[in-house]
Amino acid sequence: MKTIHLLRHAKSSWADPDLADRDRPLALRGRKAVRAMAAHFGGREVLPDLVLCSPARRTRETLDGISESLGGAWVEIDEGLYGADARGILHRIQRLPPTSDSVLIIGHNPALEEVAELLLAPGGHDASLDRMQEKYPTGALATFVAPGAWREVGEGTCVLRSFIRPRDLE
Repeated sequence: MKTIHLLRHAKSSWADPDLADRDRPLALRGRKAVRAMAAHFGGREVLPDLVLCSPARRTRETLDGISESLGGAWVEIDEGLYGADARGILHRIQRLPPTSDSVLIIGHNPALEEVAELLLAPGGHDASLDRMQEKYPTGALATFVAPGAWREVGEGTCVLRSFIRPRDLE
């Protein structure tokens, strides 16, 4: 069994309109959300063995804020995650090394929300599904369980185990 964690970067700042999208930092609210998520990761033992992070500044700052809670996870800044669509993320998951059992992907909407919808197997979900389908806000974390090998992960193959928003942790 494999575990997939999909973490949308925390709230970014729009204070400097001259910054390129890729260079936008976290906003004050985003830094607060990252601290809450870091406590969640540490307290709930969300321990991926592999972390894939978009190279955008806001995703890297999200990663920096939770990194102490990740144990000894291998971290890759994955250029392909910036601007990726849902199918691109799904294909990246299917190519994960078989020795990895749990991955954390830190990325962007709409792709994260769309890949989460793609992964959902029919039935077997709780109230987390309603919250996720209502909105996938910044800083939110969806956790899925996938049977079998990474290459077998596809549309409708995963069960949503939890969906946590930063406001759920306040």
